[in-house]
Amino acid sequence: MTMRAATAAGFLAATALLAALAPQASAAPVPQPQSATAETKAEAARAAAAPGTMATLSRFFAREGKVSAAAARPRVEGEAIPVHYLSPDFVAGRAGASVARLEFLASKAVSSDGQQAALWTARTEAGWEVVNIATGDDEFRYAQLGAAKLPGGTVFREPQIDAWYVAQGARVLPLDEDAVRAVGERGTSLTAYRARVATAYGDKLPGSAYAEAGKAGGYEAGAAADGPTALGAGAVAGTLAVGAVGVLAVRRRRVVRV
Repeated sequence: MTMRAATAAGFLAATALLAALAPQASAAPVPQPQSATAETKAEAARAAAAPGTMATLSRFFAREGKVSAAAARPRVEGEAIPVHYLSPDFVAGRAGASVARLEFLASKAVSSDGQQAALWTARTEAGWEVVNIATGDDEFRYAQLGAAKLPGGTVFREPQIDAWYVAQGARVLPLDEDAVRAVGERGTSLTAYRARVATAYGDKLPGSAYAEAGKAGGYEAGAAADGPTALGAGAVAGTLAVGAVGVLAVRRRRVVRV
């Protein structure tokens, strides 16, 4: 089971662990590829396995005293996988827009005592880099669940309610309890799902008054970690989580900005 979101103080303390990668954080993200290829997966894998990343992971896994940094001995397992989020173009009803779009690639990191974390890698001006570290195995677990439930479908996350789905053709099926609450146990049609997210987020897209007020892409100051996020820059609008602290405070997870 993944961890509950960190408090603001906990978030800042965890962020301090990433000082070794701080120079990389200054590189701005650029639009991600439309799909994950063997080349992009290889680039993401190299970034995830870099010595600096491993050193940071050792401290990350040791942050709560479960294991010492020296004994953590982190390793990366398997290949990087694509992670898709609900697309703002789909919410806006743009012709031909897919329900989800590629946001980043994730590599699974495991410590010597069994702790797991996801290394979020994205293409920046400096090349492929690790931009976030998140506890747990959500990305990998839901990818497997989605492949089993709807082979060939696209697994994606609706970050505003932390819900995971798999979509193929005209079907959208839930993969977790949050998604079940949103679309029911049997799922829904793509058309019905589009209507739901348009109602929920249509007035919160980039360029909206909501976004112009500075609320898009995260939680308002003082908002609870379980609250909804806006569908805007920093959430699924191409800036990833590099500039949106609110998006990082995902429910049941400790996510650290690099």
